[in-house]
Amino acid sequence: MPQHDPFSAAEVESRRRAAKPLLSREAIVEEALRQITSDGVMSLRKIAKALDTGPASLYAYVNDVGELQALVLDRVLEAVEVGRTEGTWRDRLERLLRSYTEVLMSSPAVALMAIRTTAVGPNALRIAENLLGLLAEAGADRANAAWAIDMLTMFVTAVAAEHAQGPDPGAPDGPIAQAINRAPADEYPRVHAARTEIMSGTGEERFAWSIDVLLRGILSRAGLSPH
Repeated sequence: MPQHDPFSAAEVESRRRAAKPLLSREAIVEEALRQITSDGVMSLRKIAKALDTGPASLYAYVNDVGELQALVLDRVLEAVEVGRTEGTWRDRLERLLRSYTEVLMSSPAVALMAIRTTAVGPNALRIAENLLGLLAEAGADRANAAWAIDMLTMFVTAVAAEHAQGPDPGAPDGPIAQAINRAPADEYPRVHAARTEIMSGTGEERFAWSIDVLLRGILSRAGLSPH
């Protein structure tokens, strides 16, 4: 004798639909971040499939892929360390920028995406607020500080994206070093003479030097001493 099924087909379908992931902007961003960090890419079609919905449903929460990438990048920036109180303003600013770089470098795909995407959301605003506060503490006026945060974040984003490309092209045996060392002295006399200096320094030393140069320029522009 066949066993009686206590649920009708309609009830089964109703229960299945009730178990679907709740569709929201946050759920879409989380799934997009999962895909880009695990697969290196994300797509609205794959996101919709993972959330058991159709691609058209996503447009109720995001306008297009560009906006979704901006939201994903902002979600990543949640891990950037801000608000430290110990040390000078400069110590704290450098720590923030290093944290920003390390967060982007944790995922090559995110680092590369950051080059062509501007984060939109509370975490980007939180970072901007802290950078403006630190520059104000240094004595920079609001106009110079406002432009400075754009330049500083672009620099650390470029550093992270460069490292995301794979093996360091500037390594002693990398293509840049080979090109520099092979440059004919008669054709490129200055490059040949400076070849040792061009390839000198660790990544850490170059990062610190670059931040120092940027801060000196920002404060000089604001009519302040860099220290």
